[in-house]
Amino acid sequence: MDRRIFLSPPHMGGKELEYIRQAFDSNYIAPVGPMVDTFEKAFAEVVGIAHAVALSSGTAAMHLAMRNLGVGPGDEVFASTLTFVGSVTPIVFQGARPVFIDADRDTWNLDPDLLADELARCAKNGRLPKAVVPTDLYGQCVDMDRIVSICDHYGVPVISDSAEALGALYKGRHAGVGAAAAVFSFNGNKIITTSGGGMLVSEDGDFIERARFLSQQARDAAPHYEHATIGYNYRMSNILAAIGLGQLECLEARVRRTREIFDYYRTALSEVPGISFMPEAGYGRATRWLTVILIDPEAFGTDREAVRLALEARNIEARPVWKPMHLQPAFVVDADIGSGRQRSNATLRGRYPARAVGGRIAEMLFDHGLCLPSGTAMTRADLDRVIDAVIFCRNL
Repeated sequence: MDRRIFLSPPHMGGKELEYIRQAFDSNYIAPVGPMVDTFEKAFAEVVGIAHAVALSSGTAAMHLAMRNLGVGPGDEVFASTLTFVGSVTPIVFQGARPVFIDADRDTWNLDPDLLADELARCAKNGRLPKAVVPTDLYGQCVDMDRIVSICDHYGVPVISDSAEALGALYKGRHAGVGAAAAVFSFNGNKIITTSGGGMLVSEDGDFIERARFLSQQARDAAPHYEHATIGYNYRMSNILAAIGLGQLECLEARVRRTREIFDYYRTALSEVPGISFMPEAGYGRATRWLTVILIDPEAFGTDREAVRLALEARNIEARPVWKPMHLQPAFVVDADIGSGRQRSNATLRGRYPARAVGGRIAEMLFDHGLCLPSGTAMTRADLDRVIDAVIFCRNL
């Protein structure tokens, strides 16, 4: 069996161990320490947002953002339907109802036209959402200026789910800039990693300090353990922050490499009938964290799942595009605009109430989209092996 090619494995840069040794020498092993402070400051400088708090995961960061905004039972929060579940579960943690907005064809991100229409409808009915959470999908920024402009008209804050988009640019600004707050992830498969972890950033210093307080069990200033409210154990450890510092120094090199990998795949596969690639919006620079293709089964000769299984048989990991949230069996989806498919799925199997606005674009992308291995340590031989395996599928 050939060596396994993973979808997006960690790639160490070299200085991580040096920073870890410094953390050990300082004896700060718990979720406090100089590495955490340094990582937060360095990260804020990289993304160009003033304040940052390092946390145990991107989901924790999103949860604290929801808590800070006062999201609670009876509220709605709008979110991209084409996203990872960690983007929306904090809405449920707070007892609120997610409203899943479909993707647009040009960017695969939250459709601003659907957002504008739904906000107008909600305003007319006197029931605006507590927040809007657009996802920067696979390292491509949403049209942030337009989304913020639409939401500002109604006084609705935007929390940018930039978990997949560290290093991405929008009109020359970093992903997340312009939102009330932004969330990033350092999970093991991200473009840089701390093995697990996340960051919440905002221009609002009070917002971040409140999140920091809640992330440390909401302990009040007292010589004993005093708690006037309930918090969480969400802080990042000093050791993981040391890894993050080493990784952050490699960020631009990693972005260059993921874009090179995308270009290599595109050169080899773009002329193959039935294969197309995730588009890049004209307003920014996508990181191409993952190279994502669409497979038209009629033109290509077989479908996405057959290709995925064929790659797996050759010990190559590939994954479908995110399954849309409105199709997830965890949710009972009330959809006035959308497909019968989402209603039948959710009504039979769902648990948590949600709504959907549209859904057909996201469903199509899920049905036909495949993420190819995009690890930044891949060799040309690795890439050729993946390409050969994809082309071989035409003969199945």
